[in-house]
Amino acid sequence: MKICILSDSHDHIALLNAAVAEAKANGARAVLHCGDVVAPSTLKCLTKHELTVHLIHGNNTGDLYSLGQLAGKPENIIQYHGMDAGLTLADKRIFLVHYPHYARAMAATGDWDLVCCGHSHKIQIEHLPNIKGGTTVLVNPGTIGGVGSDPATYLLGDLETMEFEAFEISKSIEREESFA
Repeated sequence: MKICILSDSHDHIALLNAAVAEAKANGARAVLHCGDVVAPSTLKCLTKHELTVHLIHGNNTGDLYSLGQLAGKPENIIQYHGMDAGLTLADKRIFLVHYPHYARAMAATGDWDLVCCGHSHKIQIEHLPNIKGGTTVLVNPGTIGGVGSDPATYLLGDLETMEFEAFEISKSIEREESFA
């Protein structure tokens, strides 16, 4: 099973939408968002892709009440988990959290096959030794919002092979969309 992993969208709807569309075209069957959506309305662009979205909040949470309301609609594909989430997809135990230091600590426990985080806006793909004698994959997709001078990035992961690849979305998409 392939998954789209992204974070720190910071209300950049066009970039978020483009990343999920591209990931879906490349075989993604679910989206993991590691926080900092800001305005819940940003997520509405994802419904047309018909992929389940697992979402946590970060330090730029925006309107948590509206986020809960949006995710609470029965027909919605967005699953809001709060400040962190433990999931199982394709028989892999996955933990989502916004902060890298917290993610590193969770990876060290050996309780998870994959730990995903955000916040730093920097891509990271590491295989970390854990206290159970194995390794845990720790990933940070960077910022799909392309915040500041950082590129707009996301990861496409294959849960069968546990391989992850970084992709960049051109920030010009936002400029083009504003003139359309």
